[in-house]
Amino acid sequence: MVERAGRVEGKVAIVTGAGSTPGPGVGTGKASAVVLAREGASVLLVDLHAERAQETMEMISAEGGRAEVFAADVTKAVECEAMVTAAVEAFGTLDILVNNIGLASLGTVVDTTEEAWDRALDINLRTAFLASKYSVPVMVEKGGGAIVNISSISALRGDGTLAYSAAKGGLIAMTIDMAYSHGRSGIRVNAIAPGHITTPMVISVSAPGARAEYMNALRSEAGLLGTPGTGWDVGWAATFLASDEARWITGAVLPVESGVLSVTPLMMAPYLRAIPEP
Repeated sequence: MVERAGRVEGKVAIVTGAGSTPGPGVGTGKASAVVLAREGASVLLVDLHAERAQETMEMISAEGGRAEVFAADVTKAVECEAMVTAAVEAFGTLDILVNNIGLASLGTVVDTTEEAWDRALDINLRTAFLASKYSVPVMVEKGGGAIVNISSISALRGDGTLAYSAAKGGLIAMTIDMAYSHGRSGIRVNAIAPGHITTPMVISVSAPGARAEYMNALRSEAGLLGTPGTGWDVGWAATFLASDEARWITGAVLPVESGVLSVTPLMMAPYLRAIPEP
């Protein structure tokens, strides 16, 4: 049993992408779900891969928390509507939605295919649109709620990920407009912009062995703190924004990125050069 501070005690949350890609570490969705449960929320764990969400549920259950698994493709409206219905049926209401689905892709405006563009918008933006579309009416009916959208620093600077950056930028624009439209209904909507964090998904696309260690070191040294970021850093930020501690914060973008947005690559060059390339 994990001791709880009760930041979201008695609340009901949906976390999309609540499973982690197989491998070491923890993804942002899994971390968000676990921290919310540790802080007293009942959590519906939504993932395309039920077995991954099941692992998250087992971790929550082992700590004395409450969670249920719901397998869904949240690019589809009917499954998002069913997801919200499942949360209400399982736990009685809905207070918190964490839109965590995301998938990065490289490419400029010239070499990004139409298929890659459509896929990036479907996964990174459409999912949050549909999940929110069916969650907001429930929150309005009960008198309020909190939505946290997981964007990226790619939405705030150039890095050669055109379709992903556009989708995550759209997610920030959607965050602000939703905050405007639903604030008087007691619904707060905020976004998180994670930086170069290391998650199982990031590790899975890195080269194996020494190259992966090199890339992890670069991610750490690119920020002002010089330390690695993990899914837990995003999970704690999401829980804060979902809690009453953030009761007067809405329409905001919270960077969780070790200060990367505050510096230029040139400023960090001495640290990066110190890492031997394999």
